Amino acid sequence: MLEPVKVGIGEYLSGFYASLVSTTKPMDEYIQRGVARSIAWAPSRMVDSAEEMLAAWQRNDTDSAPTRPPKLPVILVGMDQSYTPTAREYGAQIANSEKVIMPNDPKQRLFGLRTVFGDIRVQMVVAAADEPTARSIAAQLMLYMEAVPNRRVGYTTSFAGVSQYWVAMIESTDVPAAAIHTGVKNIVMLAVDITLKAQIPIYDAPKVGEPNDGKGVPGTDDPAGYPVVIRVDFDDKIMKQITTVSE
Repeated sequence: MLEPVKVGIGEYLSGFYASLVSTTKPMDEYIQRGVARSIAWAPSRMVDSAEEMLAAWQRNDTDSAPTRPPKLPVILVGMDQSYTPTAREYGAQIANSEKVIMPNDPKQRLFGLRTVFGDIRVQMVVAAADEPTARSIAAQLMLYMEAVPNRRVGYTTSFAGVSQYWVAMIESTDVPAAAIHTGVKNIVMLAVDITLKAQIPIYDAPKVGEPNDGKGVPGTDDPAGYPVVIRVDFDDKIMKQITTVSE
């Protein structure tokens, strides 16, 4: 369910990577390396296992080369495994299924929609062999988040072959880059923690055997929608009879 948000975070960080300006010699190589070999996902938030995550990155053969020198600097990203509903002052979940038609659905089917609205905690750890490089990357990351267009993380969901664009708000861009103290020598690690306020849609459609509009196949990736009222026939003679009896 949260995979679209994860993809959106990856795209967001790709935009940040493209904006980086080199201020140290190690950053020259980092900027030219390419985002796929410069930013990587870790299993979860990394404060308690930063050293292990860095070691795993250094063992990863991203270059498919016979030798594997430490690939620093690097940004490791982790998403917290916990889930917390967003406080009501930010927005409410839609707990009861509401009937909606997605505007860009060519079949104009009627589906049910609920949404979860939750806090997603994300940690980005900048690791470098020197303090100026680590600090520069972390500072530019926070500067990137501070720009008004970048205070949102966009992501795309898909249901019934129809894509919908959503945005998650960054709760606060006023966050520090905290040093992570490990036993690794000559490596500086700075952690930036943010919380995303993300609304995730959950659609439903008629199940097999239930009444539907015939515009799809229930139980497939192209489901039928709920039946809708197409036309109401009005019989004037019957209405006159009802009026006469009531009088």
